Amino acid sequence: MLSLFDGISCGQVALERAGIEVENYYASEIDKHAISITQKNYPFTIQLGDVKNWREWKLPKIDLIMAGSPCTYWTIAKNYRAKQKKETEPIGEGWDLFKQFYNTVTALKPTYFLFENNHRISKNIIDAITKHLGVSPILIDSSTVSAQKRKRLYWTNIPNITQPIDKGLLIKDIYEYDENLIKKDIRIFDTAVITDNYIKYDLSYKGHYSQQDRLYFLDGKAPTVPKSRTETKVNILISRDDISTYKKISPVEAERLQTLPDNYTYGLPKTRRFEAIGNGWTVDVIVHILRFMKH
Repeated sequence: MLSLFDGISCGQVALERAGIEVENYYASEIDKHAISITQKNYPFTIQLGDVKNWREWKLPKIDLIMAGSPCTYWTIAKNYRAKQKKETEPIGEGWDLFKQFYNTVTALKPTYFLFENNHRISKNIIDAITKHLGVSPILIDSSTVSAQKRKRLYWTNIPNITQPIDKGLLIKDIYEYDENLIKKDIRIFDTAVITDNYIKYDLSYKGHYSQQDRLYFLDGKAPTVPKSRTETKVNILISRDDISTYKKISPVEAERLQTLPDNYTYGLPKTRRFEAIGNGWTVDVIVHILRFMKH
């Protein structure tokens, strides 16, 4: 097994959960914090370093290559403060990273491959990836297997993949009470607007209903766990009877939204834990896909 852009090895969690025995798990990752989490949970992981050096690796026959290259360069989600200009054509740093995956697949000829990325990338890039890999992407929303909304595209030659059966998980199923994370702000009453999934409000009183000014219902779905500022962007309304009191999300709750084991990322500072979790995969989506392999 070869995992490129391995992050915190969500792929390894998925393989284990799917009951697929792995003789050797090779990982390419450069973030020291992510690597520390992987090695804590899977100390026999063989770390290979930067994906750009893949031609120097001495590997046995590889049966499966998985990758989810950073979507930072591609996602066209609105972010007016982003310093990095988003790529909308198959050129640039984002495309170069994808090509590292494509080149390893071409050279190593694994039995199976899996490539994941955000669904909010330009059609030009989606079409270019599809042309290179020779398979169309499958859109799967993590909301079918977890309590968060997270739409992602999966390109794979694993055959006959169907959509996961919806488990009906909601925020209340991952909720963990922590008095230290309870917050109260009576100003919320002034501008509160109720939607189907959350209450939004505007503390600036300028008509700006930002993501961090939302309180998600316990009987609803959480938004996509972001890779940064997670603690401010996923706030949980404890009771509809008191919209001024809410709870900030904890790292364990974020792990549960990604269907990771509790405290999988324990050992890092809280902000680093949120970053690592947000950068990862929803494990049970990968489990679902891998179970269609013949092995």
